[in-house]
Amino acid sequence: MPNALKADRLYSTESEGQRPPQGLSSSADSGGADNSPLERPANMVHHTMPSNTTKANKASSKINHMSKFPFIAWPSAGAAWVLAAIVGSLAGCSVTPTQQGSWPDTRTSSDAGPLPEPIVQTQSRWVAVPWSHIPGLDNDNLQDAWPAWQQSCLRPTPAWKTLCTEVQQLAQAPAHTQRQWMRQKLQPYRVESLDQRPDGLLTAYYEPVLSGSRQARAAFNVPLYAPPAGLAQRKPWYTRQEMETLPTARAALRGKELLYLADPVDAMVLHIQGSGLVNVTESDGRQRLVRMAFAGTNDQPYKSIGRWLLDQGLIRDASWPGIKDWIARNPSRVNELLWQNPRVVFFKEEALAPGSTPPGPKGAQGVPLTAGRSIAVDRGSIPYGTPVWLRSQGPVTSLDKLVLAQDTGTAIVGAVRADYYAGSGTAAGELAGRMKQPLQLWVLWPK
Repeated sequence: MPNALKADRLYSTESEGQRPPQGLSSSADSGGADNSPLERPANMVHHTMPSNTTKANKASSKINHMSKFPFIAWPSAGAAWVLAAIVGSLAGCSVTPTQQGSWPDTRTSSDAGPLPEPIVQTQSRWVAVPWSHIPGLDNDNLQDAWPAWQQSCLRPTPAWKTLCTEVQQLAQAPAHTQRQWMRQKLQPYRVESLDQRPDGLLTAYYEPVLSGSRQARAAFNVPLYAPPAGLAQRKPWYTRQEMETLPTARAALRGKELLYLADPVDAMVLHIQGSGLVNVTESDGRQRLVRMAFAGTNDQPYKSIGRWLLDQGLIRDASWPGIKDWIARNPSRVNELLWQNPRVVFFKEEALAPGSTPPGPKGAQGVPLTAGRSIAVDRGSIPYGTPVWLRSQGPVTSLDKLVLAQDTGTAIVGAVRADYYAGSGTAAGELAGRMKQPLQLWVLWPK
């Protein structure tokens, strides 16, 4: 997908040596030298940043969305406290509900009878289980998840075309009715690796919110570029250092500047996340919110600047605050640091309706992501648009909830592997930077 924007200056840690696909703040170690998205027509870029932060309080079930547009007020120093509020159900997307259908308001279990045979995917094995094996089913507020499901139903796969009509009809139904419908129509399958291991890894990613200027000026001189002409003819394209030093590369980028940021590290965050929200000051002084969406890369490998600093013995805290602190003390070495990551993301600008809360960035499925209810998965394990029951118990939070597989990323590889979309802003970045904990998944598939 284009890449979800990743939050504001995040207090996430740069995952050492690994970087999950999109999501700057993701903190999983997926290994591999270049885990950044290779192609994202509509995909978030999740890059993982390992964390060495202290444990955070378990999150509650609500998160506050940005509500004042077109200019978003920056979070206060207490943003870290808000982390406890970011993990649960978030306000849904703007999908118009249809008339509610009538399903029996009964709570009887549908666990009776033989279970279906396992289903083997390219990267996983699905093992049917009774509904009684789904942890926390009766406690999740399904109404919070339904808007994300409705979004997936705007682009249903053949397996879901019939049931998506019923999903839309149940948009305003009470949670117990939605739950009963799921029991009647869907079969849960435990997701395992092909060698039958049911445990995996959960990380998180988010969308940054930054300030920018349409024109270069003293305080804003770090450009974000649209794809240059001839990008496809040279693979890989110039590195980050070459783009800033070689006359041929600079000439190719001339006129491709979309806007300017104040901080090169914030620009790096945006590159890692793949997209983001920017409060832009226009030439006439007006301010408006725009989205910088993923439009391509220079096809260079991703290298973690936090990992480089650790390897050089220059820092012990590879979080973004730690990296920025080092930069503040070593301003003459900023280019040396940033050039360690040769990968650059190019962007396209997406206009947003003034005065309204923007939808989430589009994931690989081509629908807007919903904070707290969308995940990125390995498409070889779980198809896009599939409802998934997610369980993760760890130091950052405890999750037992319904989510939708709506995105992917090159660092999100494996049968039981997910990147949790935390939303936009500082608190989302805080969560994403800390999230790295055990995971179990169950797909909910039509009977």
